[in-house]
Amino acid sequence: MRYIRPQSMEDAVGLLAGAAGPAAILAGGSDLLVRMKGGFVEPELIVDIKAIAGLSDITETADGFRIGAAVPCAVLGENAALKKAWPGVVEAAKLIGSKQVQGRCTIVGNLCNASPAADSVPALVAAGAKAVVAGPSGKRTIAVEAVPTGPGRTSLAKGEIIEAILLDKRAPNAGDAYQRFIPRTEMDIAVVSAGVNLTLDEAGLVKSARVALGAVAATVLLVEEAAEVLIGSKLDEGTLERLAKICAGACRPIDDKRGTIEFRRKVAGVLARRVAEIAHKRAGGK
Repeated sequence: MRYIRPQSMEDAVGLLAGAAGPAAILAGGSDLLVRMKGGFVEPELIVDIKAIAGLSDITETADGFRIGAAVPCAVLGENAALKKAWPGVVEAAKLIGSKQVQGRCTIVGNLCNASPAADSVPALVAAGAKAVVAGPSGKRTIAVEAVPTGPGRTSLAKGEIIEAILLDKRAPNAGDAYQRFIPRTEMDIAVVSAGVNLTLDEAGLVKSARVALGAVAATVLLVEEAAEVLIGSKLDEGTLERLAKICAGACRPIDDKRGTIEFRRKVAGVLARRVAEIAHKRAGGK
């Protein structure tokens, strides 16, 4: 096994693209090291990206926020501007692992691990976040929801690395929120999760919305029909009931020891409704 700590993205991409055997990227390592210890993966090459300039930074620009691939989730929670603009994204990231894990884990790692129950992903999808992908052919920017293709699988080609997550500048009268259901009080993975992001117009009506559900399908679901129900409303009781019904119907869950199909569908509707109300309040709705 080779361990290499490149100083540039070009070198990292070159190493991954030229690897003859299995290769892995190390940022936080909270998924990779556990999988290696369990014998699930045995990479021939480990590329540590933490020394690459910019990958450990959160940068606020005129267009929004750029979150480097090696930024620990604990650092997201310490960034006041990011917490104010995108509280739902931050609260989702802060649910990953324990206090100790928070100092290492990253939202990019959480995304690329491609677990259907990943906490940060529904919040990022609801937020309309983009991923900046660097690879042998150059850079491209894609929607976060285009990265996972199934449990443990992504759309990234050999040699490609997500170097940053982009969040748009927050519009006025906008809010987002995220919640999950877990059997325990902490240190568990979501049985069902939901993220909602919405913007209000001057009359207090929802003018744009995104609704995402986690742990109810092979990948996070962006439920466009649910968003359409919210648009033009003030989140009255009838709208919230329709939202819950649509989200429950959109689920494609499995039966397992952590929850039945029927249970997951019910909880998806309850969480979507609850999270929509929180996002609406954060946006200034009444």
